[in-house]
Amino acid sequence: MPLPIHRPIARRRLLIALAAGALAAPLSSLAQQQGKVRRIGFLAVRSRSTPSNPDAYYDVFTQAMRELGYVEQKNLVIEWRFADGKYERFPSLAAELVRMKPDVIVTHSTPATQALQRATSTIPIVAAAFGDPVASGFAASLARPGGNITGLSLISIDVSQKHLEFLKAMVPKLSRVAVLVDPNTSSLVPILKSVQAAAQAIGVGVLPVEARDPEEIERGFAAMRRERADAVIILPDSFFIGLRRQITELAVQNRLPSMFSLREDVEAGGLISYGLNLTDNYRRAATYVDKIFKGAKPSELPIEQPTKIHLAINLKTAKALGLVVSKEMLFRADEVIE
Repeated sequence: MPLPIHRPIARRRLLIALAAGALAAPLSSLAQQQGKVRRIGFLAVRSRSTPSNPDAYYDVFTQAMRELGYVEQKNLVIEWRFADGKYERFPSLAAELVRMKPDVIVTHSTPATQALQRATSTIPIVAAAFGDPVASGFAASLARPGGNITGLSLISIDVSQKHLEFLKAMVPKLSRVAVLVDPNTSSLVPILKSVQAAAQAIGVGVLPVEARDPEEIERGFAAMRRERADAVIILPDSFFIGLRRQITELAVQNRLPSMFSLREDVEAGGLISYGLNLTDNYRRAATYVDKIFKGAKPSELPIEQPTKIHLAINLKTAKALGLVVSKEMLFRADEVIE
């Protein structure tokens, strides 16, 4: 005699089986997503940090990626390509990275971004720091870039007037200021013009000095001294960052008070800096990469501008130059290095 079928129990088993099948797909998909290895191409202007020339910006980026859950050798591969300050290498390095078809390419500086823009219009590009992105043709607007490039801009407010104001406070008899500029970086042209306009307004002459390699930097400082400059402004440039030790040492050797845009330059021996926190830019660049990994389109990710300006002073350098820093300047400083 056949056993009776307990239909309520059979129905429950069927429902459990269907529910298990429904859950299996998303769980499997989640496991695949967590196990997916992401690939970043990084076109770097400078070489990696060394004990003799510390440059922690790239390390800040990789640390920020780790904090977001992306760890090299586990679920992240970063293909590094270093130009070592030789801008003519950008086109070939950019093409090499594009051929690898990474999920996103990270870079910094206007020339490097231009090289990548020419190499690809489809792979997302995140610039940790570049000049005016709209004027440079990288984006239709800051709010909606519209293409495959987004990131963080160096442009927020014009600090040229403040640079001259602070130098004048440190060097009351300032009558002529040299400006070190990299002619390979087109985005520095409007900054130089702004410095010239601000200097003219307070009756200070400007001596532009171009340098595109370490030898030209050394000759440039010799020219500054020969032309009797009272101080020097170093325009913000990725190439100069990689040579900050040489620049700060030459400034002291030639008895030239130096004005920078980055506090790391003052930490390395520069006299004074006023500008954005570049370290934060590289940290924020990692959040852009994370958003793109999760499906965001670079065309719709607004380009950020710096919101905080940092003033740093190196008292040891001031003493070496025979300068007295006023109490007012010390009070206004966000950071005093002794």
